[in-house]
Amino acid sequence: MSRKSKRTSGIEETHPFNGMSRINLHAAGRQGFACLLISSRSLRRVAGRKSDISDAQWIQTLHTYGLLEGSFRPQGDLVALRTLLRHRSQLAEHRSPHIQHMQKALLQMHVQLSQAVTDITGMTGQKIMRAILAGVRDPQTLAAMREPGCKKSEEEIGKALTGTWREEHLFVLQQSILLYDFYTQQIQSCDEEIERLYGLTRPDWEAGEVEPFSRRKKNSHSKNMPQHPEEIRQHLKRISGVDLSVVDGFGVSLAQTVIMEVGTDMSKFPDEKHFCSWLGLAPKHEISGGKVLKNNTLKTKNRAGQAFRMAAQSVKKAASVFGIFYRRLRARLGPSQATVATAHAIARVVYRMLKYRIEYEPLSVNEYRDSMKRSRLSI
Repeated sequence: MSRKSKRTSGIEETHPFNGMSRINLHAAGRQGFACLLISSRSLRRVAGRKSDISDAQWIQTLHTYGLLEGSFRPQGDLVALRTLLRHRSQLAEHRSPHIQHMQKALLQMHVQLSQAVTDITGMTGQKIMRAILAGVRDPQTLAAMREPGCKKSEEEIGKALTGTWREEHLFVLQQSILLYDFYTQQIQSCDEEIERLYGLTRPDWEAGEVEPFSRRKKNSHSKNMPQHPEEIRQHLKRISGVDLSVVDGFGVSLAQTVIMEVGTDMSKFPDEKHFCSWLGLAPKHEISGGKVLKNNTLKTKNRAGQAFRMAAQSVKKAASVFGIFYRRLRARLGPSQATVATAHAIARVVYRMLKYRIEYEPLSVNEYRDSMKRSRLSI
């Protein structure tokens, strides 16, 4: 590795004792090196490179001739937030199995709480389960704890709360609720740390005004939403310059996931086609002899691509342009390909918003239908 070239491909540093690898980009960047994170896909099929020395020499040779491309990494000031957001999503994933344990313990006691309320972790479900652990066994007393917004009446809920109350299942229920509360508390602590880092990230950038959500967006809710979504929206608007949370299918959670995974510098992607290809939302054409062998999308674990797929899933029944686009393609291609195509369309819109700093101005449903009619008549 020469200091004169100012470039290096020695990106991953492996500890000789425990085999753990780490990315030491920050220290090398401060010394003036242009660091690249190389994917192992471009190196794993090379035969005869079995030792560390020969492997390093081969990587240096490929990099010298420009045959290696660096993997994408967002701006350095967003990496800390990205790490915490990934940790928060893992905490939410670890919490979800304990909800299933609650349901199983209740069903084994013949308590059909999941049939009486929509969500057992809601206000009504939490009150009833904690009252059961406190020793309350009367179904009508438990049913009287329902919130006013419940669809089922007290009588209907009381019929579902007659159980056997076996000690072993009550113990499992107690353990599951304690673990659920523990992970909930950890998520709240993580949210506080994320909000603190938001305040330290690009504090000198001007924060524009955030328009209020539409009525449809106000009625949407999620158990995994941040504690203070409006403050998060303002931070995201200040960091990115646009408000991604107003895009159809998006929200505060998906907006911050996309911004922290992708960053705000779209110059790393020449156009929206390269951006969608990196997200895993574009087909990979394998052509041999002028014949297309495969044109499927690659399997990827790109978190930003998964966020766009989730946005496409949420507009399936929506009265929006993306919803009409999804339903039109579903009738012709099927639900899976329609989801990827809709995610691709949403990704193009987000790319242009971040690159040109323009706000989201959707077409109305009537305008979109008129444009489709004109395009069909012109064919």
